[in-house]
Amino acid sequence: MTTEPALDPETFRERALASLTTARDRTTLLTSCVEDPDLTAQHSPLMSPLVWDLAHIGNQEEQWLLRAVAGQEAMRPEIDSLYDAFEHPRAERPKLPLLPPGEARRYAAQVRGRVLDVLEGAAFQGGTRLTEAGFAFGMVAQHEQQHDETMLITHQLRKGPQALTAPDPEPVPLFTGPAEVLVPGGPFTMGTSTEPWSLDNERPAHRREVAPFWIDTTPVTNGAYLAFIEDGGYDTERWWTSEGWAHIRRNSVRSPLFWRLDGGQWLRRRFGVTEVVPPEEPVLHVSWYEADAYARWAGRRLPTETEWEKAARFDPATGRSRRYPWGDADPGPEHANLGQRHLRPAPAGSYPAGESPLGVRQLIGDVWEWTASDFLPYPGFAAFPYKEYSEVFFGPEYKVLRGGSFAVDQVACRGTFRNWDYPIRRQIFSGFRTARSESV
Repeated sequence: MTTEPALDPETFRERALASLTTARDRTTLLTSCVEDPDLTAQHSPLMSPLVWDLAHIGNQEEQWLLRAVAGQEAMRPEIDSLYDAFEHPRAERPKLPLLPPGEARRYAAQVRGRVLDVLEGAAFQGGTRLTEAGFAFGMVAQHEQQHDETMLITHQLRKGPQALTAPDPEPVPLFTGPAEVLVPGGPFTMGTSTEPWSLDNERPAHRREVAPFWIDTTPVTNGAYLAFIEDGGYDTERWWTSEGWAHIRRNSVRSPLFWRLDGGQWLRRRFGVTEVVPPEEPVLHVSWYEADAYARWAGRRLPTETEWEKAARFDPATGRSRRYPWGDADPGPEHANLGQRHLRPAPAGSYPAGESPLGVRQLIGDVWEWTASDFLPYPGFAAFPYKEYSEVFFGPEYKVLRGGSFAVDQVACRGTFRNWDYPIRRQIFSGFRTARSESV
């Protein structure tokens, strides 16, 4: 069984206010650190203009909290279709008659002002499923933070001088612990039925049987990945799936995104700064195809999503699944690298206070971790509150990522949280760790 905190309505109200405020402060930072031309430009066809994200955040907040929860009339019904993510692909959004930056900011601020009034009087018990435990407010805070991560990706893709700064993670001694950890076989509880703000694809809690396996203690580092490159990994077809091999050949992929070789030294561009690739950090900006090829080269494989979650949540002393690797308490700065507190992953082996009961480190934060699994519903899945969040994405086209990155806020990251993307994606803050079956 799992244990989630039992909170009273006022605690949920305070949590909702703090989560909404934290998200808006971050949105403001991401949209105020550059001039308006950078907000309206499309920095990559893979991403929206930053100003689209800004108004979309406000529009979704209006639709769910002012209209659906409070029953208010639409403020700007004529813009709904402009900010419908399913109606307009990202590559086409710059051509739309979007709200200019100043108007987008005013609109989002007006929505937020009304939302705070709604929050003050909302009943978090005995209401609708949207309002129970403040779910709709938590959902909207998670939505904004997810777009903040998207906007941070846009900043990484943006050409030009540095616009964002943050302190580096604390330096730590080189990790000298065991390279891998044995996760025992047997049943465990996957997913959740009780985490108040969990999203539909995390539900319901269910039992899974897992054979014993070994998993890397830390994510794969730049230094380890560099050995794969230098051993001809990108030139050796047998490490790759047929689709992955065709993709890297067609697109001349020869290293992680943003890396380049200069005079025998590997450099990377990170938020407008060019620097030497740090060997001790988890590798970043690799596709599922690259992660899978590295694992094959190393004589290993990617963990399944089920294996990843068992490594992260299972406590062998009690047999139950924790909310997080370190326990049931919300993340603190000692546990994980989250919330854009830093603009890079921490060195492998950091955050010993955040390790799982089995001794696996950095399962939350730092880098999203590719798994071997397709994005599929759990047994008993039910779409809520709309099928476009998860249901329309289920299938073999998408691979699951777990654990969150340094760009993820704690409200949108927990031991049950599921992310997914195409196996070609590299602009996301993605890394991985490898596994092997016990008999191998």
